[in-house]
Amino acid sequence: MTLLVFGLVIFLGLHSIRIFAESGRERAIARLGEGPWKGVYALLSLIGLVMIIWGFGEARWTAPILWAPPFWTSHIAVLLMLISMILLAAYLLKTSHIAVAVHHPMLWAVVIWAVAHLLANGSAADLVLFGAFLVWSLLDLSANYARDRAKAIAYPAPNWGATIGAVVIGIVVWGLLIGGLHLWLFGVAPLAM
Repeated sequence: MTLLVFGLVIFLGLHSIRIFAESGRERAIARLGEGPWKGVYALLSLIGLVMIIWGFGEARWTAPILWAPPFWTSHIAVLLMLISMILLAAYLLKTSHIAVAVHHPMLWAVVIWAVAHLLANGSAADLVLFGAFLVWSLLDLSANYARDRAKAIAYPAPNWGATIGAVVIGIVVWGLLIGGLHLWLFGVAPLAM
């Protein structure tokens, strides 16, 4: 589980810079330049993500089981994942009613994704992975909402085309995951009994 933890520290640590060190981030961008900053950030994020995926892949088979979720929690998780996928699609369609209402749909998608997976899984590896993302996304949401208020961010007027698009894209991606993509990518069927 060490690789998983180090990957989370790298990935979520980098993605927490704006939460805890906004001024340090701005100084680093001024010193390095925006392009090199983004390049280093992307490379280190990718390294962290690979470590998370690899580390979780190894840890999930040997991690101790902390609790045994009832079978029906997987059905709740599947429903929550539909909401998460619609929120994720709304991130791409910023003028959807969903994006305009929540302001940070990707972070809300991560919150719901993490909760869904914590409901349906009970190993120590699950708790570390999904718990870390849940805590990080809630902290990031809080920081983003505070930043929005401080900067008096004005959001665009919503439109129904973007809203319908977000819902359709979210349902399609969710359907692909339920229909076999999740099993192919992660080796787990969401509704396995």
